[in-house]
Amino acid sequence: MRQTLPLDQFEIIVADNNSDLGLDALQRVVAEATNHKAKVVAASIQGAGEARNAGVFASQSEILAFTDSDCQPSADWLENGLKAIEKAKLVGGRVQVLLNHPDDPHPVEAFEAVFAFNNQAYVLKKQFSVTANLFASREVFDAVGGFRQGVSEDKDWCHRAIAAGYSIIYQDNVCVGHPARQTWAELARKWQRLTRESYHLIREHQWGHILWITRSWIVLLSALPHTILILNSKKLSRLKDRLRAILVLFRLRFYRFFEAHRLMVSE
Repeated sequence: MRQTLPLDQFEIIVADNNSDLGLDALQRVVAEATNHKAKVVAASIQGAGEARNAGVFASQSEILAFTDSDCQPSADWLENGLKAIEKAKLVGGRVQVLLNHPDDPHPVEAFEAVFAFNNQAYVLKKQFSVTANLFASREVFDAVGGFRQGVSEDKDWCHRAIAAGYSIIYQDNVCVGHPARQTWAELARKWQRLTRESYHLIREHQWGHILWITRSWIVLLSALPHTILILNSKKLSRLKDRLRAILVLFRLRFYRFFEAHRLMVSE
């Protein structure tokens, strides 16, 4: 509602993916907050892919702008996104990590400040954008199809689009903010989900098991070079915060390593 793009030039679709509030209560809250501009749709099948599909199917615009309920788009997010998508059919923007206590961050916040949502690297090196900040034309969505369930839906969908001949660019001034996780439990839940989704995606390859085992060891060993990255990071001003972030780094890499092997054993 605070976008620089005039309100009559875009629509807002809120996909309710089984929120605790319930659909009726959410509709009342959204109607009041947006002066009845936004439309709330139900996405009863749990998962980000299904929620995004429900939002797209309820929309009418030729340009799709995806974000998440915990994100805070900058005021010029839509305006800059529309300019960027004139250059390519897919645009990934910057995701700025927001710290609740920037002067004295929790160790998990310090870790997230360095590593969370490096969307520029995702777009330029891995050819996908997180769907917390993704612009796409409806032409691409219609050609590629909806987001898949049970896998890393952002990576899978962008890779399918690129395989179909579309290109993706990164645009730094298309920005949303995302709060950093503040506790180990929040961080572990995030990486449990991401590890599970990555596992199902990699398992689809011919040599999926070998790729997965190799990847799990790379993840574990990457803690060493990433320690240097933390020590040199300008995103943390105090040595104490860097050391705390390093402790979280090693704890998380061991957690991901064992979670990767637990998934293989359980199937």
